[in-house]
Amino acid sequence: MKTRAAILRSVGAARPYADSRPLSIETVTLDPPGRDEVLVAIKAAGLCHSDLSVINGDRPRPLPMALGHEAAGVVEALGEGVTDLAIGDHVVMVFMPSCGHCNPCAEGRPALCEPGAAANGKGELLGGGRRLHIHGHSAMDTMDRPDISAESIHHHLGCSAFAEHAVVSRRSLVKIDPALPFEQAALFGCAVLTGVGAVVNTAGVRAGQSAVVVGLGGVGLASVLGALASGASPVVAVDLSEDKLSLARSLGAVQTVNAADVDAVEQVRALTHGGADYVFEMAGSVRALDSAWRMTRRGGTTVTAGLPPPDAALAVNVVSLVAEERTLKGSYIGTCVPARDIPRYVALFREGRLPVDRLMTGRVALDDINAAFDRLADGQAVRTVVVFEA
Repeated sequence: MKTRAAILRSVGAARPYADSRPLSIETVTLDPPGRDEVLVAIKAAGLCHSDLSVINGDRPRPLPMALGHEAAGVVEALGEGVTDLAIGDHVVMVFMPSCGHCNPCAEGRPALCEPGAAANGKGELLGGGRRLHIHGHSAMDTMDRPDISAESIHHHLGCSAFAEHAVVSRRSLVKIDPALPFEQAALFGCAVLTGVGAVVNTAGVRAGQSAVVVGLGGVGLASVLGALASGASPVVAVDLSEDKLSLARSLGAVQTVNAADVDAVEQVRALTHGGADYVFEMAGSVRALDSAWRMTRRGGTTVTAGLPPPDAALAVNVVSLVAEERTLKGSYIGTCVPARDIPRYVALFREGRLPVDRLMTGRVALDDINAAFDRLADGQAVRTVVVFEA
């Protein structure tokens, strides 16, 4: 079938993106779903810093690539072997498919699935290969036609959700209640899973423990929501943007510190009586992670879900690590089990304890996606959602 998708062909485009247009909206050929795959009509897709880091070259990916990894939509067709979904079901995409058989999956850690990570790194689906092609012909069409050139397009994290339709692995989808609006549902696939999960799963924050969140993008603010829902106290939010600090305060019992203050670390340590039990770094910056480490108390835990460039490194004082029994932990997709966690977080949202809708700061059409990434890069947006016509 034919569909429209946002294609990235080169990285490092000059700003503003509204002028350089690193993402081109192109008509592509989408193969039908293969075994254990599903065709989804995308209804809403969120813009995330992980997408931006591919556009600016911080996170190298094989090109050309159809971007987008945080989305919700409707099942339109089922591949062979898919028996637990039906046409018309509403689903959320998850950007790490899990095979269910490798060692991490067997240990109940699907976020670390080894075949899923390998497929994502190659820009393929979990079942192998790619389903997106340019020039109106699939690779199968041109197998015996050397006179016709087909360009294969890589998948972004198994989703490629900045598109009207996508074929994905069944293991990249979680079925949701159709009463949940698509624009809100999309956020549960990345921002909420990663941010809330880092608090609930990776750290295991308990009521009364202190929590600090450094970096208030969509994932960071979701972490603030997760800390509040967990009963953490105090909850301190740290960012460079006064607008985002104001939004954090409006979410509940949150104290804030501007990261630009020369004494920002000291302010946080004072608010948490000498350092926090848990500090979450969500800015994707080594400098922010260093600050988070220094905001953490003796015996405390620093958790990072930020993704700086691959060559970034953190210098850690080993004496502090040992003598203060400190912990530094990574968190990928919030250490989640998507089929378990997404329904739980949706239930908390409906109870008013996880106001995910407050993270949305704009809606755009697919054709306006480049300008929307300008706003994200400038720190003017938390979560902008690309919406598609019904």
